[in-house]
Amino acid sequence: MADFTHFNEQGRARMVDITGKSDTERTAIARSSVHVTEEIYNKITGNEIAKGDVLAVSQVAGIMAAKKTSDWIPMCHPLQLKGVDISFEWEISDNSYVLQIDAFVKTKGSTGVEMEALTAATATALTIYDMCKAIDKGMVIGETYLLEKKGGKSGDYYLEGKEE
Repeated sequence: MADFTHFNEQGRARMVDITGKSDTERTAIARSSVHVTEEIYNKITGNEIAKGDVLAVSQVAGIMAAKKTSDWIPMCHPLQLKGVDISFEWEISDNSYVLQIDAFVKTKGSTGVEMEALTAATATALTIYDMCKAIDKGMVIGETYLLEKKGGKSGDYYLEGKEE
């Protein structure tokens, strides 16, 4: 069990002790997406969804999720986030409507914010689904993945093949 950082000497789960790690600036960007119908695309962009402004509400949901990541990912440390930003970009081609979601998270601390960025992107996608499901339950939430992370002991990371 010595190779697994989240197990104690008895082989049971533990939260890693990070008190010896230096505080550094750390950032992460995660991406997710939601595939929607033309009707949903038109209603979102026309602000005609009955539940309200889909992008504004889902941005707030993503920010809230980033702040609460340690509440539902068991081994995550509670972090003081210094910034969270959710951005959107439509990708439209051949009658395909995909809303791309990027979640940027920043802190200054002794552990990274990858999980917070992934949680923010996921919660944003789920909120979009929730707000539009009355129109079509066939929406598909796409891949969710870490695009990049900066800072910390392990250095910077950039996902190959998924660059902008």
